[in-house]
Amino acid sequence: MWPLVWGWRSRGLTLSKIWRAICGAAFGSAVLSGCASVDSLGPATATEQEALITAAATTAPDLQPGEKIKVTVFGEDRLSGEYEIDPGGNVSLPLAGTVKAAGLSNKQFEAALTKAFRGEYLRDPKVTVEVSSFRPFYILGEVEKPGEYPFKGGLNVLSAIALAGGSTYRASRSDVSIQHSGEAGFKQYPLSPTIPVLPGDLIRVPERYF
Repeated sequence: MWPLVWGWRSRGLTLSKIWRAICGAAFGSAVLSGCASVDSLGPATATEQEALITAAATTAPDLQPGEKIKVTVFGEDRLSGEYEIDPGGNVSLPLAGTVKAAGLSNKQFEAALTKAFRGEYLRDPKVTVEVSSFRPFYILGEVEKPGEYPFKGGLNVLSAIALAGGSTYRASRSDVSIQHSGEAGFKQYPLSPTIPVLPGDLIRVPERYF
């Protein structure tokens, strides 16, 4: 689903229009919530929760479509600059051409660019890569302002809900559903500040049962 979403995003469609197209002309947050729940994979296990927390704290996420990266080629100002990873996961740079970036770590992409730049013009290129703008995250369901929000380091599910204007009076007080990029559906996580948000996450705040 995610490559399709990024393809539509690149054509200027808003998140709400994309989601309504996926769901088949849905109207309102209640219908969107119902649509999102179709692909539920059930609760995340304790092991999965621990792995998510550890990954967010210790590992830089792999590069993904929609992110902007700063490429520095030392001594070559005309090759250095900010580039966006296109929906196909590629970056086009002078001399290097089109290079696959999605799914690689910063270090792996640095190695790929070094190889692409090396030739008659650059004998021993020194390249660094850093993410200047991560993919946004999306939040739907029982929040006051569902939609797309910029990702920043240190986000957790509670701070993400706060960015979306807080939860509605109907919102669950115990759990939240998250679909990480590349996953087939949503998994349920406890509504806790220990649960991190990753770039590209789709978060659904479910309705609680009275």
